[in-house]
Amino acid sequence: NDVVLTIFTDSMDMYQSRMREAKGTHGSYSVLDGVKDYYGHLKAQKTDAMIELNHYDRKRVHHLKYFTWIEQQGMELDELNAQWYDPTYWENIQQMTPKIDTLIAEFNEKVGLI
Repeated sequence: NDVVLTIFTDSMDMYQSRMREAKGTHGSYSVLDGVKDYYGHLKAQKTDAMIELNHYDRKRVHHLKYFTWIEQQGMELDELNAQWYDPTYWENIQQMTPKIDTLIAEFNEKVGLI
């Protein structure tokens, strides 16, 4: 039940130009590229690149979402607050796993990843 987490401050839509640039430079991203990245980057991580967050660290990470969620994406502050204060918020998200998996599979098929 390990968690791999990183912080992105922008939506994926803002990275499209970087993806086109990488494709122009390196070509299409293949299954072999994915395997190399998985073993060369994710599996190669050591604990010096990790931090176990305490309450205040987690709150700091949560506050990073304000600009992206509220100002850029126009989400409601109530939803952002629910992510921190409502204990059922993430349980409800987890119950959406089958639907999220379906959407991911549809997206991957649409863009040719599968």
